[in-house]
Amino acid sequence: MAGIDDEILRGAEEDAQEVAYIMNYLPQEVKERFNEDDIYYCIDVILDYFMSANPDSEGYYDIDLDELTDIVIKKAKQEKIGEWEHDDVFFIVQAELDYNEQLEDE
Repeated sequence: MAGIDDEILRGAEEDAQEVAYIMNYLPQEVKERFNEDDIYYCIDVILDYFMSANPDSEGYYDIDLDELTDIVIKKAKQEKIGEWEHDDVFFIVQAELDYNEQLEDE
């Protein structure tokens, strides 16, 4: 069982690092409008988007950042998480993609 517990702990630590990265990426005025739970929520919606998207033949995704931003906003509104501005969520989407790009480069 320790293996599963260690894996869960490692995943939680990685998630926390990702949220910290995104919070540091955001301009101060945007940071003030989002808490860590909001960022976790956005990450989950973005992950859902990628899990349902189909990569091209080379394994790349054609990502429309505005469309992805609109999806996050719409879902958050539907689920009564929050009503967010496009420009604010766009920063979060960019930060999330930047974070994952850096992981791929390592």
